[in-house]
Amino acid sequence: MEIIAYGVLANERPLLQEAFDQAFGSRHELRCLEPFLNRDTVPTAAGHQVVLSSVNDTLDAEVLHDLAKGGTQMIAQRATGYNNIDLAAAQEHGLTVARVSYYSPHSVAEFAWALALAVNRRIVRAVHRTREFDFRLDGLMGRDLHGRVVGVVGTGKIGTVFARIAHGFGMRLLGWDIAENPDCLALGMEYVPRERLFAESDLVSLHVPLVPDTYHLVDAKVLALMKEEAVLINSSRGGLVDTDALLTTLRAGHLSGVGLDVYEEEAGVFFLDKSLEVMTDERLARLMTFPNVLVTSHQAYFTRDAVGQIAETTVRNIEDYFADRTSENTLVRPGLGQDRHARFPLP
Repeated sequence: MEIIAYGVLANERPLLQEAFDQAFGSRHELRCLEPFLNRDTVPTAAGHQVVLSSVNDTLDAEVLHDLAKGGTQMIAQRATGYNNIDLAAAQEHGLTVARVSYYSPHSVAEFAWALALAVNRRIVRAVHRTREFDFRLDGLMGRDLHGRVVGVVGTGKIGTVFARIAHGFGMRLLGWDIAENPDCLALGMEYVPRERLFAESDLVSLHVPLVPDTYHLVDAKVLALMKEEAVLINSSRGGLVDTDALLTTLRAGHLSGVGLDVYEEEAGVFFLDKSLEVMTDERLARLMTFPNVLVTSHQAYFTRDAVGQIAETTVRNIEDYFADRTSENTLVRPGLGQDRHARFPLP
């Protein structure tokens, strides 16, 4: 059987192929495609029982209908997030859907801190200057993190690692989540209401999933509560932040800096080379004009360790499908009901 994978990055391909070969040998073949799965490319999936999707694929009702019509029975998402998949439509068409519920939390947490440090200490601006032999320090002043307040929004595996690093900096920890994490409490974290966290923190980092209850969690009201010199970091999901509200806040000179590894309209832009095209997304283009905003292209997870774990888990999900097993990674399975993953309601 040939299994097809979409949106496969060059550095991801050998790790995915290695995990695939170790599990299946010559029993199945893997076909890796660079293009994303969407309404234009879905015909190429015809005849493939198993499809491996990426977080930037478009798996809406129309695409899922065409997949099922073409013989697809199982979708293995190579990511933790799955907001790009219409799970109700998958259930309707009898498709099994699985995701990667866990991979190295250190990859994202460490990158979030890389963003925070780069924004706070104006690293990117400094590098651009020194490449032109401009060694002035004007405009490059940052602030010590030691002794300041960090707000961790979401204290799951990634948020906990982020908090441990903050503790190492000697920062005061504030947390917000639906449940208190004993590991974070042991670090001295104080759990507070969302409004207080944003109002008191010098640095806020987002580590919650994107579900209906967390969409635009950071809106105009929340941004107005933040300190004028605060830093906002988002390495989770773009939809957590209301981009229009953020632009208004930045135009008003509020916030010392923003680091974004994700963007709510990143599909069709991130992971692609747009350097020779006109950027038609005016909001993203406007974000790029602010000297205190740093945007990266959803690379926080992109370490050899994390991508290798994602590949191995994806292969296990395929093995579970063939063995008619379910696991904590199963989102939809015919007969089990829709979306077994717990929602994240606001308290």
